[in-house]
Amino acid sequence: MGFFEKLKQGLARTRKTLIENTEALFRGRAVDESSLEELEEILIMADVGPQAAASITTSLREKVKQGKLINFRDLKAALKEEIKKMLKGGAKIICAGEKPYVILTVGVNGVGKTTTIGKLARRFTDQGFSVTLAAADTFRAAAIEQLEIWAHRAGSQIVKHRSGADPAAVAFDAVSSARAKNVDVVIIDTAGRLHTKTNLMEELKKIKRAVGKEAASAPHEVLLVVDATSGQNAINQAKIFNDAVGVTGIALTKLDGTAKGGIILAINKELNIPVKLIGVGEAVEDLQDFDPSEFVEALFD
Repeated sequence: MGFFEKLKQGLARTRKTLIENTEALFRGRAVDESSLEELEEILIMADVGPQAAASITTSLREKVKQGKLINFRDLKAALKEEIKKMLKGGAKIICAGEKPYVILTVGVNGVGKTTTIGKLARRFTDQGFSVTLAAADTFRAAAIEQLEIWAHRAGSQIVKHRSGADPAAVAFDAVSSARAKNVDVVIIDTAGRLHTKTNLMEELKKIKRAVGKEAASAPHEVLLVVDATSGQNAINQAKIFNDAVGVTGIALTKLDGTAKGGIILAINKELNIPVKLIGVGEAVEDLQDFDPSEFVEALFD
C-alpha cells in the first residue's frame, strides 16, 4: 500500500465525522445560516477546533451572501478549498546552512518521538548526510537503548552518557562532537516526563541553552512530536512546549484509522505552528513531509 492510500486509511475516522456527517446534514437542505451553524458543530466534533471552525464557516457565509453556494456540491468544493487554504504548505525540514544542523525533538512519552527521530535520521543518511543522534532522554534506560537501535539502522553515530546523567551535557557533547567531526545533522532525543522533582520544561530550556552555547544559532529546528489520536489534548501539549522552548514545527504521528486528523487545522489556526511531518505507519517511508494538498485530497477522496 502506497503512502497516499495509507493516509486515506488513516483519515477514515475524520472523513466519517466530517465529510459523511456534512453530506447527511445538507441532504435535501438549503445552505443557510441554520445549516452552517450545524456545520460548525460538525467541524468542532472532528477536532478542527473552535477557532478554525468559526473561520471556515464565516468564509462560507460570505460565499452564500455572494450567491456562490447554492447546493451541497458547491459547499463541498468550498469547504475543501477553505481547509486547503488554512493549512500552511511548503514547510519542510531541510538540512542547510551552518553545520551541524541541530534538531531538538520534544514531546510527551508514548507519542513515537524516538521512532520519528530514527526515521528522520535514516532519511538524512539516505540523502547522503552524516548524522549524530543525542540520547538526552537519560531518565529511561530503554529510551537510550531504542535510540541505539535506530542509530544502527540509520547508519548514524550516537552520543550517550550513563542512565540518569545530565541531559543538557549529552546534548552539548553531541553538538561539540559533531562540530569536531564536521557532521551534517544532530538530532536530540529528550524526555517526555521526568522521574525526578525537576520540571520537564525547565530541563528542556536547559538543553536548549546548552546547545546554544556550543553553536550560537542552534537549535535550528524545535520539532514537537504529537500523537494524532490525542485530539484536542495535542493543542494543550503544543501550547506548553511552545511557551517553554519555541516550537518551530510539528511531526504528527500515528495517523492511522483511530486518528483525529482535524487537529492539524486546529494546530495551524490556534498556534500558527506548521505541521512539517506526518507518520502513517511503522515503516521508514511512512514518515513523510506534510503536503496540505495531498492531505485534503485524501480526506475528501
